[in-house]
Amino acid sequence: MKYKLVIDKGAEEGVVVTARAPSSLTRQIEDLVRSFSGPDHLLGFREDEMRKLAFGDIECITVLDRKVMALDAQGRRYRIQERLRDLEQLLPTYFIRINKSTLANEHRILRFDAAFSGGVDAVFQCGYRDYVSRRCFAEIRRRYEGK
Repeated sequence: MKYKLVIDKGAEEGVVVTARAPSSLTRQIEDLVRSFSGPDHLLGFREDEMRKLAFGDIECITVLDRKVMALDAQGRRYRIQERLRDLEQLLPTYFIRINKSTLANEHRILRFDAAFSGGVDAVFQCGYRDYVSRRCFAEIRRRYEGK
C-alpha cells in the first residue's frame, strides 16, 4: 500500500483513498475522516434532560412508537429529533442497518442469536434485543466476511 501526504496551505482539505475493495482499513479511515469533518454526537432528550450522546456510546437507534430513539450502554432511551434516514447519512460506517427501523452500532452488538422461528436477533451489550431482517443479515454477513 502506498501513502502520500501533500501539504498545501492554499488547497482545500480532502482525503482520497484508492482501494480494490472495502476492508476494515477503509472503514477505519472513513470513520477517522468523518470524526474530524462533522459532529461526533447526537442530542438526546429524556424526560426533562437534554444530553449529548457520543456515537460510540450509542448501542442502537430505533423507531419505537413512531419516535426515533437512541439506546445508550445502560439501556436508557433518548428521543432523537432527526429522522432515521437522515441519521444513516450522518453516522459513522460502524452503524449498520439491521432491519427497516433500526441502525445498530456494530461495536456494541454482543452476538447474533438464532430465534426459534428461524430468524436472527441481535443482542446488544445493554441487553436490548432486536430482530435482524434476512436482507440486512445477508449484508452484515458479507461485511463480516470481508467481501
